[in-house]
Amino acid sequence: MIYQSAREWQAARRKRVLLFGMSGLGKTHISNLLRDAGDWFHYSVDYRIGTRYMGEHIADNFKREAMKVPLLRELLMTDSVHITSNITFNNLAPLSTYLGKPGDPARGGVPFAEYLRRQEQHRVAEVAALLDTPAFIERAEGLYGYPNFVCDSGGSICEVVDPDDPADPVLTALEENLLLVWIEGGEAHRAELIRRFDRAPKPIYYQPDFLKALWADYLKAEGKSEAEVDPDAFLRFGYARLLDHRQPRYRAMARRGVTVTAEDVARVSSPRAFTDLIATALERRGQAA
Repeated sequence: MIYQSAREWQAARRKRVLLFGMSGLGKTHISNLLRDAGDWFHYSVDYRIGTRYMGEHIADNFKREAMKVPLLRELLMTDSVHITSNITFNNLAPLSTYLGKPGDPARGGVPFAEYLRRQEQHRVAEVAALLDTPAFIERAEGLYGYPNFVCDSGGSICEVVDPDDPADPVLTALEENLLLVWIEGGEAHRAELIRRFDRAPKPIYYQPDFLKALWADYLKAEGKSEAEVDPDAFLRFGYARLLDHRQPRYRAMARRGVTVTAEDVARVSSPRAFTDLIATALERRGQAA
């Protein structure tokens, strides 16, 4: 770890952290709070994926839909209109819409083979965006003068690395440059995340073997063909299993850094409070060693 103790962390002129954990537990809340303080650079991995690495895929998908409308087709063919996504740190809908949901096209689904193709595109993009982090650390300070850096990672980070491999190239590059911070949720958070997801299922990136097994289980349980699947019903079917699948992977990643609870994160209201929270986590790790 780049900070070996709470004292070293508190004294550091350059504080650099990567936040990871399930979406909805406070990563972006903390990142926005730190950025708004003025001396923290906020690097959003999902934003980088949606702009640098998947921007063309997203825009082409919009254009593909627009080409089905005669008026828009004519305008696109004559370069009379320009279609692009307006992705922001707090609105990643263009990325999630492109990733999509498998199942019945009449209900907004995409064929499973196409879904797997987009999943692989996302995996490649996420790895690249994570490996860009060290360069952005240098850029943040050298170009913009930010001494402190927070990397707001996507919930699927644990799916694109091997948490149990000490030589995993992505995790190695990250831990050499930042303190890895797991925001851990408890059972109450798990139940709340499931409740929110049931209300509004959102596209997800899955580890490939897990996804294929989940899909096969769903088809068998429902007795439906791929084209008959309700996309939202499939996502709801697998969400709790996804949480349980990711938890040990996050825990393995946390062995390379520190752990804070979602309850403690929710109480953070200033950069100073965040700094103190990380110091406490480092003290706790040191006592357990």
